[in-house]
Amino acid sequence: MPRIAYVNGQYVAHTDAMVHIEDRGYQFADGVYEVCEVRHGLIVDLTRHLDRLNRSLGELRIAWPMSRAALTQVIRQTLRRNHVRNGLFYLQVTRGVARRDHVFPKEGTPSSIVVTAKSTDPTIVAKKNASGIKAITVRDNRWDRVDIKTVGLLPNALARQQAKEAGAQEAIYIDHNGMVKEGAATNVWIVDADGILVTRPAEHGILRGITRTTLIDVAGKLDLPVAERYFSVEEMMSAREVFITAATSICFPVVSIDGQTIANGHPGSVSQKIREAFFDVAEKTVI
Repeated sequence: MPRIAYVNGQYVAHTDAMVHIEDRGYQFADGVYEVCEVRHGLIVDLTRHLDRLNRSLGELRIAWPMSRAALTQVIRQTLRRNHVRNGLFYLQVTRGVARRDHVFPKEGTPSSIVVTAKSTDPTIVAKKNASGIKAITVRDNRWDRVDIKTVGLLPNALARQQAKEAGAQEAIYIDHNGMVKEGAATNVWIVDADGILVTRPAEHGILRGITRTTLIDVAGKLDLPVAERYFSVEEMMSAREVFITAATSICFPVVSIDGQTIANGHPGSVSQKIREAFFDVAEKTVI
């Protein structure tokens, strides 16, 4: 069954989908995006993803390409046309097509939108959860507004490639003070010496992950204490558990960082409890 994409008002074959060469997303990374999980035919945390999209668009002064209700229907229709029951959708909104110039195009230039969807294999995630993943640390070299979910991901891509070449699956950014920030595509958590779940505060230095936000709700349901505070590389290395969170992986345990074993080198019990309870707490929207 061929994949279908939604591009600026039309559903087209994925292989034929295209945007104009002067789309500002292509030339300036002048756009934002969201990725959202689909599980058993249900969209996970759609409201929070659209809320964050609204914030990202507002921060960059990009107009919504359509109403929120209309976009919700486009997302559902794209998922249906691609027969996705377990997988994800990706949506991207840019400032639109205009003659190349650094300043914004004239008022009224329509935003551009692309929505795609694909199925994924849940067993791949299950295997990573069972064995844990490896990570490396890298110095943060991104722009200062990583709280906006923009398509400007070149530093993230280079960090992920560095991780791959080191035999790892994620790169964890470290700030100039030696404090942990976030992963190249994830938020980072530890279980500290007192058994408290710790993650960096979601100020402008990291992205406020949707899974991160829902996980705090999950922890509340499980009576697990949570602290949003800074923590160092040294504290991370000596933590009881380290794990990363993202929309398409929920909660991956990290068992090795920079070649050093974390705790006993096996996935911990806290991340397992969170993962098992996550979908009981997360919002679920029927496709």
